[in-house]
Amino acid sequence: MMSTTNNYAGIPDEFAQLEKAKVVLIPVPYDGTSTWGKGADKGPEAFLNASKNMELYDIETDTEPYQQGIYLADAITENSSPEAMVDEVHKITKKYIKRNKFVTLFGGEHSISIGTIRAFNECFNNLTVLHIDAHVDLRESYEGTTCNHACAVHEASQQTNLLQVGIRSMDTIEKTFMDEEKTFFAHDMVNDEYWMDKVVEQMTENVFITLDLDAFDPSILPSTGTPEPGGLFWYETLEFLKQVFAEKNVVGFDIVELCPNNKDKSSDFLAAKLYYKMLSYKFMNEGVDDVYDNTYAINIKAANSNISKFEEDED
Repeated sequence: MMSTTNNYAGIPDEFAQLEKAKVVLIPVPYDGTSTWGKGADKGPEAFLNASKNMELYDIETDTEPYQQGIYLADAITENSSPEAMVDEVHKITKKYIKRNKFVTLFGGEHSISIGTIRAFNECFNNLTVLHIDAHVDLRESYEGTTCNHACAVHEASQQTNLLQVGIRSMDTIEKTFMDEEKTFFAHDMVNDEYWMDKVVEQMTENVFITLDLDAFDPSILPSTGTPEPGGLFWYETLEFLKQVFAEKNVVGFDIVELCPNNKDKSSDFLAAKLYYKMLSYKFMNEGVDDVYDNTYAINIKAANSNISKFEEDED
C-alpha cells in the first residue's frame, strides 16, 4: 500500500489509524524553560523526518514493529506557560492511556515529562519511573516555576519509585531530594559490570521510562541542549533497555531533549532508531494480530473511576 507522509515513518495508512493502533506517539515541540542550548522545540520534527528515512525491519528482534500500529497524534503546542503545557501534556497523555494504548511521547525539553509521569502515575499502581539522564533534575523549583526542565522528576521522586541512571551532573541542593540507593552515577557504572541487574532489581512490576538524550555520550549524540562528557553508548543502552522490557511491564515512555543541528543529522537518526528499538523490545513476542492488553485492565487504578472523563475525541 502507498505510504502516507503524514504518518509516523511514512507507514501505510492501515497501520496508522487510531482505532487499530496499539501505540500512540505524541510529539511535544516545547522549549519554554531551557537554560542553555535552545532548539529542543525542533526535536520532534527532526525525529519524525529521520524516522521516514529509517528501515522498518529490526534485525535484532526479526520484527517490524510498525505492524503493531502506530498512531501519530496531533502535536501538543500549548506554550502560554510551563504550567499550562504540563497540564495539557497530562490531559492528553491520560486520554490515550484510558483508550488502552501504549502511549509514547517525543519532546521537546524535559519539563514535558512532569505531565507525562503524572498521567501514568494516576493510571498504574506502584509505578517505577526509570529516569535515564546526565542530569538529576530534582530541583523543587527553578527560575520561578516548578515546571522547569531542572524539575523534571522532582514530583516523581516524591510520588513514585524513582530510579536514576547515568547521572553525572547535579547541584548540591538536589541531594536533599535524592535517594542515593536508587541513583546510579556514570562514574560508578563504568566500573560495575552488574549495574543493569542492580537497577532492575529495584523496579516494581510497572515501569515508565523517561529518557533524556543527553544520557548518551556526546561523541555519539552531540545534538542536545546540555551535553555532558562520560555518557552511555549505543549497545550498552540497548542491552539495558532490552532487559528492562523483558523483565518488567513497561507501560510507556518518553524521549526528550533532541536539539537538532542542521549540519549533522546523526543525532536525529539515533533518536529515531532508539524509539523504534524500544518498540521492538516491547512487542518482540507479540504477533501482529495479538489482542493488546498489556495487563492494562488489571493495572489501571480504581481511582480513575472518579476522574472526569475527557470528552475530546480524535477523528
